[in-house]
Amino acid sequence: MRSVKTISTLTLLSSTVTCNMAFGATHMFNIPAGTVPEALSVFQKQSGSGVIAKAKDFRNVRVSSVHGMMDDQIALQKMLSGTSLQVSRQNQGSHFVIVERKLPHDAKASGENVDVVERRKSDGGGMMVRHTTPRTVSSLSHTYIEMQSPTSTIESLIQTLPGVVSASEGPLTTSFSTIHIRGMSQPEIGVTFEGMPAANPFTYSTYTPSLVDSENMGQVNVMQGAVDINSPTYNATGAEISATIRRPTDRQNIHVAGSGGSYGTNKDFIRYDTGEIGNSGVRAFASGSYARSDMWRGDGTIRKWHVDAAVTKSWADHSDSEAIFGFTKAQQGEWLYPSLANWNKYGVDYGLNKQYYNGDTHYSGLNAKNTGAIYGALKNHFTFGHGLSLDAEAYSVEFHGPYTYGETVPVSNGYAGAEKYKHLDNYKDLPGYDPAVSKLTSVEVSDWYTLSSGLTLTGHWKHRFNTLSLTYWYSYAQEAASQSFYPVNGKGEWSAHGAPLTANGGQLISEDNENGLQQLNSFAVDDKMVFLNGRLTIDGGIRMAMANRQYTQDLPGVTGSNYKSIKNVFVPAPQVLISYRFNPQHQIYVNGTTGYHLPASLSSQLSSYSYSTGKATSLPMSDYKPEYMITEEVGYRYSGLLSANVAGFHYNVTNHQVSAESYEPGSTSTISQLINAGGMEAYGIQAELATHPWHHLSFYASGQYMHTKNGNNIAYEGDYLATKGKQEVGAPKFSGSLGLTYNDGLWFGNFTLQYTDSQYSTLMNDQSIPSYVSANLAVGRQLPKIGRVRPKIRLNLVNLGNNHYLSSMYGYTTNAQTQHGVVTGKAFSGSQPTYVIASPFVVMATISADF
Repeated sequence: MRSVKTISTLTLLSSTVTCNMAFGATHMFNIPAGTVPEALSVFQKQSGSGVIAKAKDFRNVRVSSVHGMMDDQIALQKMLSGTSLQVSRQNQGSHFVIVERKLPHDAKASGENVDVVERRKSDGGGMMVRHTTPRTVSSLSHTYIEMQSPTSTIESLIQTLPGVVSASEGPLTTSFSTIHIRGMSQPEIGVTFEGMPAANPFTYSTYTPSLVDSENMGQVNVMQGAVDINSPTYNATGAEISATIRRPTDRQNIHVAGSGGSYGTNKDFIRYDTGEIGNSGVRAFASGSYARSDMWRGDGTIRKWHVDAAVTKSWADHSDSEAIFGFTKAQQGEWLYPSLANWNKYGVDYGLNKQYYNGDTHYSGLNAKNTGAIYGALKNHFTFGHGLSLDAEAYSVEFHGPYTYGETVPVSNGYAGAEKYKHLDNYKDLPGYDPAVSKLTSVEVSDWYTLSSGLTLTGHWKHRFNTLSLTYWYSYAQEAASQSFYPVNGKGEWSAHGAPLTANGGQLISEDNENGLQQLNSFAVDDKMVFLNGRLTIDGGIRMAMANRQYTQDLPGVTGSNYKSIKNVFVPAPQVLISYRFNPQHQIYVNGTTGYHLPASLSSQLSSYSYSTGKATSLPMSDYKPEYMITEEVGYRYSGLLSANVAGFHYNVTNHQVSAESYEPGSTSTISQLINAGGMEAYGIQAELATHPWHHLSFYASGQYMHTKNGNNIAYEGDYLATKGKQEVGAPKFSGSLGLTYNDGLWFGNFTLQYTDSQYSTLMNDQSIPSYVSANLAVGRQLPKIGRVRPKIRLNLVNLGNNHYLSSMYGYTTNAQTQHGVVTGKAFSGSQPTYVIASPFVVMATISADF
């Protein structure tokens, strides 16, 4: 055996490289995509770790780029993902060992590809990914994702992870989803995709079904209690979801899949990978899909067209670039969200009506959510030598409607904005007009769009034991939303090409005509130091955000401060993270982090106005302050015979913002009121465990216990409601999941079971939904190879047992029953929360092939 300082091509051809190394050490890596010899040479220089290479011939095998601070073995695994090589466990000496994957006979016979073999190497069947960062992170790999239903969304996939409360609404959905993580609601959770902010930049709604097909998801990560200091988010109080796309493969490949199942659901998918184009270092893929389904409750259909694409290029001097693109067009009927009374009365039959009758705002022909999305990102990594590197990403994300809702508009004595009208213009000639009825059945067309563009720059300087990072993020966002109302005739028909409803000689009937603009500058400084031969890591940093947000509400009769509002916010967010590794198997970590959430949507600054009363349907916040959260975590990780992570956490929130949402009377449109609920505190413990494959079986378990309490009586209509000491809405005390995966290279399957405790839906804790249990099953088989075609079949069963339950809250309220004020004793009548109905039992069958 011969020791060398650099790894040459000849050395890599079944010889070894040795040097002293620190087991379990963490380093900053800036390794570009390239051939194995090139990449391992850089790896050795940046880590000081030795490698034993025992593969036959891999001089021309290309590996993926690796960037960021991580464990040495994790860096090697990421580098070699998608190739025929793998990192075995460290031997008793001081080396990593790289070998070729050995395919079982059945796998070779069926043409099993590298990705399938890699799945069997995942802990818990891909339900747990090993991390070394000194904070709690849970991840799902492509190994697990590709076994799930092809219509899965990010929210439905992560429901097995600790602290996550989420569920699918049906076999296919294209609208935004509801989710909670450690008691934080969806607007308080940051969502990024490939480094781009993936939520609506003003309302923070997430349209994850529009981001990426599940077949193209690489990995989904959930940070339950903290936000990455370089994350381009300004709404993530204390949790973040990030997802990546599967990169183009080294070899040319075509993947096709067709799926069909319950409720007329079907999906067609095709992906083409170019492989490396010549010796240019350029690889690309493009994919397209079409999916449709019937609305499983109520009347209506769902359709979605989606495109994903990416191009990667490796440059000289350890640098690389990639461009990522996505497009979605979706059409969907409106899900109706029941109150508890409606749920008890109608159950899963609560939905849109198929037949129209006069005044029916729940008719399917009047209600639709047509969501579109276009996004693009250009990501670059440049290495300059002397420990200097730069990551730069430019992005743009656009979401748009329109949405339509059934409405009943006053024929007489109504309002256009804040101005009263005597009659609608030409009301006697309007379709559907009935002199015996005071209101005209109409369709509200809510036309909206949001555009978010930005640039993130992160520079790194690594010198000996210290890595200094500086980040600048600039974000520009704009949005617009307007309403038009169109009359509906006696058959339930209407046309957007006709004349909208007007009054007072041409004034449009509208409750909302908003425009929003925001600019944000964020700076972050992070310093990471590694001591004791890589065992001790101390990381400290601060992020400072300066945001300017302005809204206008351009409605008749709305002037002055009711017409325009401008807010400026400065928020500092420091963090400290400490990790100590006793050896490669055992790690403890402790951190103190902060996060913030800028007040959401127009209702935080301006009002919308009722066409029935002319009064504000929501009031802006009297004390406009960002929500702020301080979190402490103490955790332990084990990676040996199995993988495990246990963490205790505590957090305290000030200016906690809750959005109370309810249906507008006589409409399927909702009203949102932002409430500053004051302080909130929570503490708890979460655990995650996964096994390596044993006789082709892998086991996974996760769970969380959490106790929350509100710290204030909230101000309400000139008095206070006694909310102090009450539990947070949408925050179950107990939740947990079990998973079992089998994969022998020929047959594969996955079973998951989730339990979620009861959840309160009002700040006064006077209404709740019960606990529930759900289970999913996937089973499949690699089929015999036909020429160059490698086929596979899969069957997915969602919600085994067809359990009918409410999975979470759609709209909170302060109180569901009559409550009395703390100061005056004034009676406050209740307002009913609304709920999300979980998916029924669904069967999906998929046949796919690679060639």
